Amino acid sequence: MQTSSFTRKLDENSQVLEACSAATDCGPGRYCGNCPALGRTRPVCTRGQATTVTSLVNGLPFNKYSWIMTHNSFSIVDAPPLPGVQRLTFYNQEDTVTNQLRNGVRGLMLDMYDFQNDIWLCHSFQGQCFNFTAFGPAINTLREVEAFLTENPTEIVTIVIEDYVRTPKGLSNLFTNAGLDKYWFPASEMPKKGEDWPTVTEMVQENRRLLVFTSDASKEAEEGIAYQWSYMVENESGDPGVQGGSCRHRKESKPLNSRSASLFLQNYFPTYPVEADSCKEHSAPLADMVNTCYKAAGNVLPNFIAVNFYMRSDGGGVFDIVDKINGHSLCGCTTISACQEGAPFGSCKNIAVPNTSPVTNTAGTGSFTGSIQFSRSASPVHSPNCWLFLLFYFLLIAILLQL
Repeated sequence: MQTSSFTRKLDENSQVLEACSAATDCGPGRYCGNCPALGRTRPVCTRGQATTVTSLVNGLPFNKYSWIMTHNSFSIVDAPPLPGVQRLTFYNQEDTVTNQLRNGVRGLMLDMYDFQNDIWLCHSFQGQCFNFTAFGPAINTLREVEAFLTENPTEIVTIVIEDYVRTPKGLSNLFTNAGLDKYWFPASEMPKKGEDWPTVTEMVQENRRLLVFTSDASKEAEEGIAYQWSYMVENESGDPGVQGGSCRHRKESKPLNSRSASLFLQNYFPTYPVEADSCKEHSAPLADMVNTCYKAAGNVLPNFIAVNFYMRSDGGGVFDIVDKINGHSLCGCTTISACQEGAPFGSCKNIAVPNTSPVTNTAGTGSFTGSIQFSRSASPVHSPNCWLFLLFYFLLIAILLQL
């Protein structure tokens, strides 16, 4: 893998969208990239890390905050396939789960299946994992989460499982074996009628810093794993979730404006991910869809925004949008960096925020430092051969339907 590290001290005047030729031309939490999908081939400094929001506004209920979530967090470009098998599937992310968490991602979408006498992360057809769509045993990724939570004792992580595991006690044993049971937030104590969650401070003090949700309703009674749609509302995923002007709820979910669930997950990723297009998707169209879904949810902003290729944007991307959401929700300001500790709601620092997605990076205090890690250089873009995959996929469907 190629890693773009940030070792140069951030110049106070350095901004997102400044021209660059290498990562060292930019500041911490930024990489040098471009967006050919918008006709922008000249590399510029682009945000790649989130603001540590709880370092700026702390002590509020968990459901008042918004976080970046990665769709199919495990489906990583250039992830090694099974020995002797050519993987043929879609990819949704570009860096490891560890690095996603280091860059400020706080929600992970994981698809779990019974496979090879274990529980694996995988794409599938009709609930079945194949060796050419498999990524690896789920425990490996969960151990990455455990390591992150151990190394970062004030951080909270949410996992949403698309659940095809039928092994009795399979999931509960999996999380225990990964060492994550010590961070578990019990489903029995989650708000079930739309009430506020405990504060992030309380969750940290009690070490209940891992929220896990499953798509299988039976798992709550059988294994104590929260059934997702008892606690959150969610819009449609795939292409319906990115079509402007409409934000319909997913069929399994209550209506978005329901007040009986206190968390709102907004899906924003196309059905067939194309790495080269994601920088365009994460600019103005995402901001517009957040506004559309805000109205559809009865003036409630999302707690999670789930995206593919989360670092790709035309400048500020999903990082800026989540900053704006948190500013609006937590202190009544245009962005989280305008919030003032201990000040009345709506009392804001004088920070100019443009209406367009690319904004000045206000990521000084309260931001992660470290590295932006891609599976390849951040500037060239790559797309899997979607037409080849679709052809194979439909051939597979035809074969399975004949069995």
